[in-house]
Amino acid sequence: MKRRPRLGQHFLTDASVIQQIVTTTAPGAGEHFVEIGPGRGALTGPLLSRGAIVHAVEIDPALAQGLRASFPHERLSVHLADALEFDYAALKIPDLRLIGNLPYYLSTPLLFRLLESAAGFRDMTVMLQREVAERLCAPPGSRRYGRLSVTAAVRCRAEPCFSVAPVAFEPPPKVHSMVVRLTPDSRYRIHRPDTFDRVVRQAFSQRRKTVANALRGLADREQITTAGIDPTKRPEQIDVEAYLRLSEHLD
Repeated sequence: MKRRPRLGQHFLTDASVIQQIVTTTAPGAGEHFVEIGPGRGALTGPLLSRGAIVHAVEIDPALAQGLRASFPHERLSVHLADALEFDYAALKIPDLRLIGNLPYYLSTPLLFRLLESAAGFRDMTVMLQREVAERLCAPPGSRRYGRLSVTAAVRCRAEPCFSVAPVAFEPPPKVHSMVVRLTPDSRYRIHRPDTFDRVVRQAFSQRRKTVANALRGLADREQITTAGIDPTKRPEQIDVEAYLRLSEHLD
């Protein structure tokens, strides 16, 4: 099947990596999976063979047609759609799981989109560009810690699983990949999600500045101090709990 470069398609072909992803995910019979970017069905087939029910979200019409032809199965639904715009909640499936090889050109905005509705999933196992995966899982104070790290940590436990070399794909990408598992949990309560997201977005848009300077116009030094944050610290030095406290102190 012809590849469409503008969609950033790199098809997973390494059988050992496919098996490792399936083992990590451990699909059970009757479990519902949303699969993002199924491509030629490298993961679709193993999921179906283990009795899972698959809702495949594929933007390429030719690949969507190929999936229907290759896996004519009552447990497979192919949705011709953009994963960034797809309404996951509309499936109305409790205990929904997610798996996918996220397109590199779309991975960061797609992660933010998925994190918004993370509570609707039991877990999410995704293949990402390794640099994005490291940002997703980064702890406070690290070089990679940023808006994506905080947005994920307040909603999920992010666990890096294993790295994947370029040769596992056809054609090989120019970067290494990593599989990450995200498990939603309720450690934190976001009372004001819009304010929280606005604070984190603005803080990391000027991450080289102190948090007092980065948040100018949104939070003053008194509000920052009242939230228990040293206003001379940089955004990457502030943990999730502190960002939550600050969002609750703002008008």
